[in-house]
Amino acid sequence: MSPSPPVRRLRLGLPRRMFSQLLLMQVAVAAGVAVLATGLFLAPLSHLLDDQAMRQALAIAQTTAAQPQIAEDLQSTRPSPDGPVQAQAERIRKASRAEYVVVMDMRKVRWSHRDPSQIGKVVSTDPTEALAGNEVMEIDSGTLGRSARGKVPLRDEDDRIIGAVSVGIEYDSVRSRLIHAIPELFAYAGAALAIGALAAYLISRRVQRQTRDLAFSDISALLDEREAMLHGIREGVVALDRGGRVRLLNDEARRLLGIGDEAVGQSLDTALGDGRTTDVLAGRVTGTDLLTVRGQRVLVANRMPTDDGGAVATLRDRTELEQLGRELDSTRGLIDALRAQDHEHANRMHTLLGLLELEMYEDAVEFVGEVVGDHRTTAEQVTEKIHDPLLAALLVGKATVAAERGVALWIADRTLLPNRLIDPRGLVTIVGNLVDNALDAVAGTPHARVEVELRAEGRTAVLRVRDTGPGIPAERRELIFTDGWSTKEPPAYGKRGIGLSLVRRLAERQGGSARVGEAEGGGAEFTVVLPEALEEAGLTPGPAAGGRGVLAPMREAPAPRTPTLDTPVPFSEEESR
Repeated sequence: MSPSPPVRRLRLGLPRRMFSQLLLMQVAVAAGVAVLATGLFLAPLSHLLDDQAMRQALAIAQTTAAQPQIAEDLQSTRPSPDGPVQAQAERIRKASRAEYVVVMDMRKVRWSHRDPSQIGKVVSTDPTEALAGNEVMEIDSGTLGRSARGKVPLRDEDDRIIGAVSVGIEYDSVRSRLIHAIPELFAYAGAALAIGALAAYLISRRVQRQTRDLAFSDISALLDEREAMLHGIREGVVALDRGGRVRLLNDEARRLLGIGDEAVGQSLDTALGDGRTTDVLAGRVTGTDLLTVRGQRVLVANRMPTDDGGAVATLRDRTELEQLGRELDSTRGLIDALRAQDHEHANRMHTLLGLLELEMYEDAVEFVGEVVGDHRTTAEQVTEKIHDPLLAALLVGKATVAAERGVALWIADRTLLPNRLIDPRGLVTIVGNLVDNALDAVAGTPHARVEVELRAEGRTAVLRVRDTGPGIPAERRELIFTDGWSTKEPPAYGKRGIGLSLVRRLAERQGGSARVGEAEGGGAEFTVVLPEALEEAGLTPGPAAGGRGVLAPMREAPAPRTPTLDTPVPFSEEESR
């Protein structure tokens, strides 16, 4: 037997779509407001109509009591259906359309009534207040049923109270006025409800377009997913409103930019300060994959405008990639230099083999001594002037690369740097960037030369790197320190324009400066001043490179063994030979 199809249960509740829910809720609110307004209007309307009827009855009674003839007839005649008091009271009743007009004496006996048979009888309701001289308004029941009443005292010419006048307005007429007002009131309420429903429909349609007809549950899920995505991705996200104020920051953006939740609601200029990072995020610098430096981080920023006039910017941290790329460049240069050294070594081995085969043993010994002496001299010349091992190793390596590229790398005769650096890694970064840029600037030019000068002035380290390249025009000497600015072709691993910016930032972080000018004889001269870059004399940084670490006694600087260092020393092999 085939299974029976499942029975679909009827589900009651709100519709799923936001448009339907919003429309239903707004119509319900509009209907509730209309009903409430109608009820609030009807409640005082009944009391208002009662008050109007009582005041009308009181006014008729006052008008009747003001007739002097009625007071005279009350004193000079007897109560009778054909009497003058009854005639005048009936005339007033018919003219005012009151239910009754009753004139009574001080004994509470009627002198007039709508029903003549009631004349001469005591009134059915208590007129004590009116006979005492007070005016009375009330809703009460009598021989003619429930009515709105007004009672006033009746006075003679001497202003003495001789009776009272009671006038009644039929209460059914008051109720009928209220009932007749209800349909008109409902018509107004219905019209207001219809207008409210139309406005609710238009608003709901607009919300439907803006929310793309999503359900509340879908929007809630999207918000949860957005929060999880924003705080889970490893890219910084900064959302801005149309006024350029920060609207949203995820965790990675806070870390990369070094700001906190207090930046939300602030302008970029206030939250980040002046600089290229602010200009890139604000859209004042356009382009894709824009490089910028924030603190010690190299960032890649992209900015996308939004439909509401704001923008969303993404930030990627490429500090490590930039460092790896520079190390790759240095490794490639070193490999090229080693390749050249390998070819040169093979040539030397062939020369040595030839000398030995020709039995020119003395010439072979002299040739080997010269070759070994050249390499030893290069290393010794560096270590005699620069006592920090990291810097010395860097410059020895750069000398090999410079020789391969046909550039003479010189150390100035004024160079003397003790091993007392507080942050040797920072200075290595500065020297490496400046030497690399200088080598790039002079490579391929005749008589290419780069000169490095490093000296200590107390606790201040002063670095100068000069080259014989084309130099830097005066109008570009500040521009070259801008993040992302470069005249060179970008390398395979990314973009250029970071090295000089990092040099200036590292210098300014230590309270120093970095500037560029024109070298003697042409070319560029970069000068970096680092105040308090060295420890006090007699102390040196501990084994932890790049930090203060544990301080240990300073080593004795080796005595100069090569007197030729009084003049600039060439580092390239061509010059040393």
